[in-house]
Amino acid sequence: MQLCYFYDPSHFIIWAGLPGLWQRSAISWNAMLMGYGRHGIGHEVVQLFRTMTEEVKPDSVTLLAVLSGCSHGGLVDEGLDIFDLIVKEQNAVLSIGHYGCVIDLLGRSGRLQKALDLIQDMPFEPTPAIWGSLLGACRVHVNVSVGEVVAQKLLDMEPGNAGNYVILSNIYAAAGMWKDVFRVRNLMLEKTVTKEPGQSWIILDKVIHTFRSSDRLHPRKKDIDAKIKEIYVDIRAAGFVPDLSCVLHDVDDEQKERMLLGHSEKLAVTFGLMNTPPGLTIRVMKNLRICVDCHNFAKFVSKVYGREISLRDKNRFHLLTDGACTCGDYW
Repeated sequence: MQLCYFYDPSHFIIWAGLPGLWQRSAISWNAMLMGYGRHGIGHEVVQLFRTMTEEVKPDSVTLLAVLSGCSHGGLVDEGLDIFDLIVKEQNAVLSIGHYGCVIDLLGRSGRLQKALDLIQDMPFEPTPAIWGSLLGACRVHVNVSVGEVVAQKLLDMEPGNAGNYVILSNIYAAAGMWKDVFRVRNLMLEKTVTKEPGQSWIILDKVIHTFRSSDRLHPRKKDIDAKIKEIYVDIRAAGFVPDLSCVLHDVDDEQKERMLLGHSEKLAVTFGLMNTPPGLTIRVMKNLRICVDCHNFAKFVSKVYGREISLRDKNRFHLLTDGACTCGDYW
């Protein structure tokens, strides 16, 4: 038996087997579930899981595939319900991967204290990835108390990881706690921890165009600046509001907006919009996690201009279409 899947622009996964050798086993079902989950198609994961249970008994691999798919697809309640079902009825053997998915689901739903309790009670030593997932959830929900506990764990485990300091700063900035933002920044200086500069890339006609934050070196800088201001007028008319909490500087709002305009992914998306025909997907890559404001910017561009945008950041793929993203606004 041969099993294969692929993902096409219509979001379908095609399932095929050699004639005469086809057999639906737990292995083939799990492979399909993982394929859907890898692309963040959560609803199809749940639907396929329900179909699977009519034929074969799910196992621990099934549970991991379903939880991962629900996590990437933002299906919090469905994922937690399936977890309870399999653990209680199937006695699945749990791994740290299962716990990681459940912690991510709890984080998405804002149940941060419950997620913290689960990390502290689980029969595994939590990894930086586990703690990092919860810290990211604290940023989304602006939970300072849990965020400080989690951040301290990460700073002890990874004292040189600038990303943890930045996310903690984001939490403080969103809460308006500027003294703590400066305290974290000074801590980075004391420990000589430097943040990797943000860069974004777009490939057009086999040429790689690289953009850095507040880029002043691109040969078409004036054209890009003019276009991005035009885009801002259009998307603000459609309801876009800049997220000023993404600026970790205590300056006035007008200055914060100007700083947000210079983010590298905005420049790359703008350049793509300028130089690709309607109907063609704009594909951008970034070396760091995309900020909330740039994510919202890309969502509105996709809606207002009718363009599909594929954005690969440090965490995952984002496919933005008609104002919505496959990440469910959680990454």
